[in-house]
Amino acid sequence: QVQLTESGGGLVQPGGSLRLSCAASGRTFGSLTMGWFRQAPGRERDFVAAINRRGTKITAESVKGRFTISRDSPNTQALQMDSLRPEDTGVYYCAATGDYCSGGGCAGATTYRYWGRGTQVTVSS
Repeated sequence: QVQLTESGGGLVQPGGSLRLSCAASGRTFGSLTMGWFRQAPGRERDFVAAINRRGTKITAESVKGRFTISRDSPNTQALQMDSLRPEDTGVYYCAATGDYCSGGGCAGATTYRYWGRGTQVTVSS
């Protein structure tokens, strides 16, 4: 069993940056595919970025060039978010699975078995 805990959300002005972290307990990140999803009010949960078991990174077109996913340590992954926009506002969820995925296969929410409770990100002036 894997427990995921997100941190680092908050309020930031447009153009600003935030760094989200996700800490895992129960199993190391080195054997997991890790991802980030976000959900705005009244909308479905959308894929943001993922890093698979081989270390390959997959990033949604809407955030490419602005957001970067990384593994900071065996048990911690992070999402660096730069040049934030109001449309980036939402609850950000960390997700994980022990399965391998590649490309678009890492972008589906059903790929992931484990989920954090989410952290709120608000981009507003």
